[in-house]
Amino acid sequence: MRRTWLFVPGADAAAHRAAARSGADVIVLELEDFTPPALRARARALSAEAFRLWREAGALAAVRVNPLESGGLEDLAGITPPDILMMSKVESAEQVKRLEAAAPAGVELVPNIESAFALTNCFPIARASARVSALLLASEDMVADLGTARSRGGAELAYARGRFLVECRAAGVEAIDAPYTFSDVKGAAADARRSKQLGYRMKSLVDPSHAKAINAVFTPGEAELRKARSIVAAFESARARGKERAKVGGAYIEVPIYAAAKRLLESAGRSRPSPRKGRG
Repeated sequence: MRRTWLFVPGADAAAHRAAARSGADVIVLELEDFTPPALRARARALSAEAFRLWREAGALAAVRVNPLESGGLEDLAGITPPDILMMSKVESAEQVKRLEAAAPAGVELVPNIESAFALTNCFPIARASARVSALLLASEDMVADLGTARSRGGAELAYARGRFLVECRAAGVEAIDAPYTFSDVKGAAADARRSKQLGYRMKSLVDPSHAKAINAVFTPGEAELRKARSIVAAFESARARGKERAKVGGAYIEVPIYAAAKRLLESAGRSRPSPRKGRG
């Protein structure tokens, strides 16, 4: 499961250890904004130990590099190969193709969408390489580009979030929602619930104390599972009797709702990645 994607300052070893204890499913060594240029060489050197810690904790190890033309090539040359490779400020399919050519073999690619222009290019960006598994929507850079201000309610990102999700679904890749960039856990959980209502299954975060609350939102509860089981059972029973649909709780159940309930039950049966030895 990849419910939570936690960004961690690249040169802060204490933050790396705290991230391993957070419960986040994916932990991202941040070589862009969280790491000043003067500290990036140290951050790259810390990647091997950080990735070992995170993998032993059962998380996937990721890194976000700078655009190739502004330090990204140095980032790639200096890090231990991760499980997932992100790149900031992606705006074109051509950037993804260049990243694929420079990236370690077999590593998944997750371009980050951080501007209005990039948002309008999500589909070609997602389809630029078979190694692109997901896209991530940024918050602060996107809000700045839109000319507005960040709020706890997130109304300023409503259109961007909706369009981003549709573009990712159409392209056949996962959509990772923008982080909640305030400190309160209650607000982070509320933001995650809004995200889930839109259709997101994954969310990024910048505060390790938010990971467990967001994981709980994106993990089906017993009430959700009971409802899904009743939908599957009713629909399959109706089909066995030659009926085209079923009725559960006053709602008609047709193929798309049945398929969604099946997916929910299947996802609930998956566990987090098991601990594994680091690479290299």
